[in-house]
Amino acid sequence: MLSWAYLVLGLLGGAAASLQIIPGATWTAKGSNAHIQAHGGSITKVGDTYYLIGENKLNGSAFQSIRCYTSKDLVQWTFSNNLLTLASSGDLGPNRVVERPKVIQNSSGQWVMWMHIDSSSYGEAKVGVATSSSICGTYQYIRSFQPLGRQSRDMGLFKDTDGSGYLLTEDRQSGLRIIKLTSDFKDVAQDTYLFPSHYEAPAMIKVNGRYFMFASLLTGWDTNDNKFTTSTSLTSGWSSWANFAPSGERTYDSQTTAILQVGSNYMYMGDRWFSGNLMRSSYIWLPLTISGSSASISWYVNWIIDPNTGAARAGPSENSYEGENATLSGGAAKVSCSGCSGSSAVGYIGATSGSGGSIRWSSVSSSTSTTTTLRFKHQNGDTKQRFAIVNVNGNSQTIAFLPSSDGNTPASSSVTVSLNAGSSNVITVSGTGSGYGPDIDRVMVPTS
Repeated sequence: MLSWAYLVLGLLGGAAASLQIIPGATWTAKGSNAHIQAHGGSITKVGDTYYLIGENKLNGSAFQSIRCYTSKDLVQWTFSNNLLTLASSGDLGPNRVVERPKVIQNSSGQWVMWMHIDSSSYGEAKVGVATSSSICGTYQYIRSFQPLGRQSRDMGLFKDTDGSGYLLTEDRQSGLRIIKLTSDFKDVAQDTYLFPSHYEAPAMIKVNGRYFMFASLLTGWDTNDNKFTTSTSLTSGWSSWANFAPSGERTYDSQTTAILQVGSNYMYMGDRWFSGNLMRSSYIWLPLTISGSSASISWYVNWIIDPNTGAARAGPSENSYEGENATLSGGAAKVSCSGCSGSSAVGYIGATSGSGGSIRWSSVSSSTSTTTTLRFKHQNGDTKQRFAIVNVNGNSQTIAFLPSSDGNTPASSSVTVSLNAGSSNVITVSGTGSGYGPDIDRVMVPTS
């Protein structure tokens, strides 16, 4: 059984064991000092490096760029490159739709990117193909077309154990299709299977000779109970579609984008879309349990994954440090927040010019010296990211804070920091010198 059932009991050694994935939180990347923009994407591992490739939605739904981020541990990500960028005209021009980029390497070592290409009205329903000599290099866009003359919107890629490549594509007229690619992965060759039911956002893995297809119902930007089906053959014998998250949870308010194999285990990757402000869309990554022909995910506020073996466990317990109990300076002040812990937060951090207000917690405890992940509960009533300088024990970094849902429901932002053993850790949040930062409800600090 390939399971995460030992999730709570597993012990991972070393400082990296404290690094946590925080589903749905603001995820600041190094190199951009802003929330990761890799929506509708997937992760590919080459050597000891993970590459996250997806859509940049910083300025809305129209195409801006396809971005690549790198990581060694699946938690700390660095912006590396724009793989495709906005052109003056054509498929990659203004007001175009370029979605769900996926990459696959052919037998000659070339990287091939497939993506959904469309007009702003979604009337073209095509795939696009681009190539590069390196996974995170600049890609040359080749062309767009309807595969085998049929519509294609949400799509994915799958590489089988025999080296064959497949396009997974939503044909609105007929259903969800599996189409075999040519040997160089740059074109389609022939139909493999048609699911007559209508699903989108497909992703596939193969575990012990059994194929698992994951997909979403067609509900636009709204979330739903995503489904999965299995078979020992791509061409027949697929089981009835079933939930892999608890019924009614709407896949924890997410839509499937990819499934990542880590060692002998798997991670579900989903997008939590905010259609009215796509820039603030976040990532729901959770352990995926595969047992026989079943698949399931459960919710974790924070969890830890070993980037080499895929072993995972729930995140450590946390101490909560309230903003209003911290030391405030430079104009920072307590503000009302009915949904915050203690019904208040700290506002006026930073300023429109100058350093402005700041908040400081001293005597912060940790049972061990470790590199770990803090969770800030914050408010941001703007439509854009706010930024602040987070300093922990003298080490500073710029952290992003996405807009929150309303004026009284705190959102989360995560940051990787180093803590010392004992109760002498100091955490400060201050302005960047170019605007106000978020209102801070509290900071959640792992105890170990």
